[in-house]
Amino acid sequence: MPMGHTTTAQAGSGGLTATEHRLANGLRVVLSEDHLTPVAAVCLWYDVGSRHEVEGRTGLAHLFEHLMFQGSGQVKGNGHFELVQGAGGSLNGTTSFERTNYFETMPAHQLELALWLEADRMGSLLTALDDESMENQRDVVKNERRQRYDNVPYGTAFEKLTALSYPEGHPYHHTPIGSMADLDAATLEDARQFFRTYYAPNNAVLSVVGDIDPEQTLAWIEKYFGSIPGHDGKSAPRDGSLPEVIGEQLREVVVEEVPARALMAAYRLPQDGTRECDAADLALTVLGGGESSRLYNRLVRRDRTAVAAGFGLLRLAGAPSMGWLDVKTSGDVEVPVIETAIDEELARFAEEGPTAEEMERAQAQLEREWLDRLGTVAGRADELCRYAVLFGDPQLALNAVQRILEVTPEEVREVAKARLRPDNRAVLVYEPKSPQAVEDADVPEDPESEATVEAGNENEETAK
Repeated sequence: MPMGHTTTAQAGSGGLTATEHRLANGLRVVLSEDHLTPVAAVCLWYDVGSRHEVEGRTGLAHLFEHLMFQGSGQVKGNGHFELVQGAGGSLNGTTSFERTNYFETMPAHQLELALWLEADRMGSLLTALDDESMENQRDVVKNERRQRYDNVPYGTAFEKLTALSYPEGHPYHHTPIGSMADLDAATLEDARQFFRTYYAPNNAVLSVVGDIDPEQTLAWIEKYFGSIPGHDGKSAPRDGSLPEVIGEQLREVVVEEVPARALMAAYRLPQDGTRECDAADLALTVLGGGESSRLYNRLVRRDRTAVAAGFGLLRLAGAPSMGWLDVKTSGDVEVPVIETAIDEELARFAEEGPTAEEMERAQAQLEREWLDRLGTVAGRADELCRYAVLFGDPQLALNAVQRILEVTPEEVREVAKARLRPDNRAVLVYEPKSPQAVEDADVPEDPESEATVEAGNENEETAK
């Protein structure tokens, strides 16, 4: 039977606890009881994302996410969706640079079904994977690329900025969606080998959170997952380290059919899991996290040169994180006007740092976001998996709030001064093809009604 240990509630965790276990085949299991509502969340993270892909075979991690919903040994076709939804549950899967995850939220009495379904596709997907399912999902992913990237305004911005920010050959140079050419080139044998290498129990973390009986849950996990063999053929991901500062401003101008001019920029920031990354998160929240932020107040409210302005953090554990700036201009305002104002605000912030009020508001905002995630069974299950896979310790999820609250205003100022500089960013400028588009992009009557653009999820692809 599995071996494990129980931890006590940690400071800043709100009384939440988690127990950790490991099966003989290497599967790590994290359980967290929460009897507030009669539901249970199952989350399974595989330690594979686009950073593990090689040149010429980009997009395989995301393609395989879709293939995992195409049937397994005992569940045919669309059966996974049908069984979960028929039992009153919800489910999905996403792919990022650093992992692929699958998750279900079920009525508590249907927990065993969710565990059986995840185990069946982990252990027997190859028996159902054939040319028909491969071609079907290849077309689905290609169509997703068209709908979400190629055929929507600003759709390729994240892909272009990623390619600018991380040099050719870097494991984060390409995004999880992959290229059309590589999707076309992927073979059935490529997919089978990908599964054998990465979809093994010793390359995964399973978390179960909610109204559960831990002893019974562990017995089910052992019953359904325990006989699946591990696999030792996985190579370590390529080194993603880079200098702290790019050293120059990288720039690309894109002329497309877009409704307004736009300035987007990616700043190289500290890696996730560090105190410096938390400080950077607070800096970007003060500068561009909502309608009370400095950039929104300057560009949208005061100057009225933009209709939207946001600054968010894409946390990355295996490479420098990305600070994502996104500004849509107003009317016929030229991008250099916006850029000058942004640089003025960043320089002032680097010199002065946040005010006491800004610091308190930013910490409260991030604290609320963290507690919102940890307060739901699905959000907590996901965070426990994240910290187990990326940092080796799921318990870190339970005191993440406290770490944010311990950061000082001086640390926030220091990271802004060191990193939020013109020579540490990749810039993407969108210019509309049609002059009429610029003329029609008037300042809204109520600038405060415009939504702030935030970063954080651009790298994730969701199964349909």
